[in-house]
This record gives sequence, structure tokens and C-alpha cells, in this order.
Amino acid sequence: MLPEPVRDLALLLARVLVGVVLAVHGWDKLVDQGVQGTAGFFGSLGVPAPEVAAVAVGVVELLGGLLLVLGAATTLVSVLVLVDMAGAFWFVHRGNGVLVDGAGWELVGVVAAVALALLGAGPGRASLDHLVGARRSRPRR
Repeated sequence: MLPEPVRDLALLLARVLVGVVLAVHGWDKLVDQGVQGTAGFFGSLGVPAPEVAAVAVGVVELLGGLLLVLGAATTLVSVLVLVDMAGAFWFVHRGNGVLVDGAGWELVGVVAAVALALLGAGPGRASLDHLVGARRSRPRR
């Protein structure tokens, strides 16, 4: 096992890198393409309730990505990201092979793998989750 400071740095970097990627994708869905544009794309893929899905996915990716960067609500966000990536795999990428340049599931798989790792390892000490947990576990005077 890695020394704790190295482990914390690795978890911080994983959270920040994947969090930024998710936030950019969420911004694209909610702002650049807009909810209606995203819903239209989702509808063309057969996603049920595409307007609701567009908002839900955009919020999970934008807000969830920002929360991962901060290391806040990491367990909840990781579960929501896994659900998001399962939907992306099923409705968009499953029949396209692995590589992203062919619309494959490569990026979806990597994001899901990081979410699974964060579920298993936690956010690390360089996180708001740790800070809040440490304050809760201190004895009161």
C-alpha cells in the first residue's frame, strides 16, 4: 500500500481530473447545447423522458463534477456518476466498440472506473468530506 500522503495525492488528482471532465460535459449539455438540444439528441437515441434525462444528466455531470473536485458528497456523486455512465454506455456507446474516436465506450469506462475507485477508497484526506468527518469525530468540550 502507498504511504498515506501519496495515496491522498493520487485520490485528489483522480477526483480533480475526472471532476473537471464531468463538469465540462455537464456544461456542454446544459449551456452550450442547451437542455432542448441535449433532449433532442437523447430523444433520437431512444432515451426515455429525454427532457428530464437531459437536465438530470447535465446536473449530475456539472454539479457532480464540481463536487468531486472539492471532495464533497463523494459517495453519493460516485453512485450518480455510475448510473450516468451506465446510461451513456447503454444508449450511446454499447454497439460502437471501445475506442472513443469511433463513438465507443472508452471515456465512459474510464469515468466509471474512477467512480468505482472513489467508492472503494473514499475521497482521501484532501477533501471536504474528510474535513467534515474529522470535525464530527472530534470530542466535544
